[in-house]
Amino acid sequence: MSNVAVEVHDVSKRFRLFNEKYSSLKERLLHIGQTTYEDFWALRDIGFEVAEGETVGILGRNGSGKSTLLKCISGILQPTKGEVRVRGQLAALLELGAGFQPELSGRENIYLNASLLGLSTREVDRRFDDIVAFAELEHFIDNQVKYYSSGMYVRLGFAVAVNVEPDVLVVDEVLAVGDEKFQRKCLERIKQFQEEGRTILFVTHAADLVRAICDRGVVLADGKMLGIGTAGEAIRLFREHLLESGAARSGEPVAVAERIELAPPPTQQPIHVTAIELDHPGTGQRRYIITGEPLRVRVLYHASEVVEGVVFAIEMHDLEGNLIYASDTDIMGKPFDAMPGEGVADFLYEGMPLLDGAFTLNVGIRNRTGGTVYDWREQEARFEVMNPGQATGLVAMALHADIRSASPA
Repeated sequence: MSNVAVEVHDVSKRFRLFNEKYSSLKERLLHIGQTTYEDFWALRDIGFEVAEGETVGILGRNGSGKSTLLKCISGILQPTKGEVRVRGQLAALLELGAGFQPELSGRENIYLNASLLGLSTREVDRRFDDIVAFAELEHFIDNQVKYYSSGMYVRLGFAVAVNVEPDVLVVDEVLAVGDEKFQRKCLERIKQFQEEGRTILFVTHAADLVRAICDRGVVLADGKMLGIGTAGEAIRLFREHLLESGAARSGEPVAVAERIELAPPPTQQPIHVTAIELDHPGTGQRRYIITGEPLRVRVLYHASEVVEGVVFAIEMHDLEGNLIYASDTDIMGKPFDAMPGEGVADFLYEGMPLLDGAFTLNVGIRNRTGGTVYDWREQEARFEVMNPGQATGLVAMALHADIRSASPA
C-alpha cells in the first residue's frame, strides 16, 4: 500500500495478572521472587496498514482489545511483540479526561494538552479562542476541570485534539458521552478532516457511523483480528461473530434457518400453532439475511376439528417493540377453512427491505371477525438483517439520482 500513514506489524500485548497483592513493604520483601501471576494477552498478532487520508473504524465487543490497540498505535503502550509505525503528527482522544489535571482550570489544561501534542505557546494562543468555541465552554474555561461534567470533559478533549490539526487522529468511543448536538459537530469536523486528506482511526459501537464515514473496518475478538474489509464487510463480520458467540454460549445451532417448537396454548383451542420455521438463501451457512434477500416464515399448526374462516396473522417488530409491518391472510384475500390435522401457512417476504438490525416476529390465528383469537405467539422467532451497502436508516429504498448542469440561457 503506497503512502502508508499507519503500519501495525504483528502486534501483541501482554499484561501480567498477579494472583496476590501485597500492601506493605515487609510483605513484598518476604515474598520476593514468589509472587505468582498469569499472562493475559490483550492483543495477538495484529497486523494491518492504513493509507494516508483513509478512515478506519475498529469494531469489537467489550474486552476485544480495541482500546489497547489504539493505545499501542498512539504510543501510550509499547507492544510486547511487533511494531507500530506512524508517519506524521498524531493526536489521540482515548478516554474520558485523559491527560487532564483535575486541579487545573480548563484554560490551563488546554495549554498543557496542546503542548504535549507538540504546539508552542504562541500556536496555542492563536488557536485558543477556536478551541474554547468548539468546546462551548466560554463560561467555564477558568473553572477547575474537576468540576466539569463528563460531557464537558469530552468537548474540551476533542476540541484540543482536532484544533492541533494532526496528520493522524485517533479517537476512542468517548464521543458517545457527548450530546446529540456535539456529536453532529464532531462528525462535521471529522468529515472536514477527510476532505483535507487526514487519516482517522476510531472505535465506536455505532455500526451506522462506521458504514457512513469509514472506508474500511477492522474487527477484533478476544485480542485477535477476525478480519479487515470494507465498512459493510466489517460490520457483517462483527455481527456474525456476535451471533455465533451468543449461540455458542446458549448451546444453540449456528444456522439461522430454525424451527421453533411451541407448546399448545394454556386453554384448549380447536386450532393452534405448533412451530415456526424461518428459511432464507443463506440457510445453514449464516445466521443473517442480507438486505434484499427473501425470507420465508412458515407457521405450522394443528386443528382438532373443522375450523371455518381461519385467519393467520403476522407482525414484525424491532427490538424496541416498534411495529415495522403487520398483515394477515384476510387482508391478503386468502380465505381458509382448516380441516382436522396438521397444516402449514407460508408467509414469503420476496425481498427484505430492511437495513441493519434485529427483528422479532409475532404470529397468530383468529377468526375473520377478530372476535376469537385461537392462538397468539409474541416474539417467538427472531432474525437479523445485514446491509452490505453504505446507506443508513431503517429501510432500503430504490433511489436514483440525475445530476446535470443547467443549459446556459
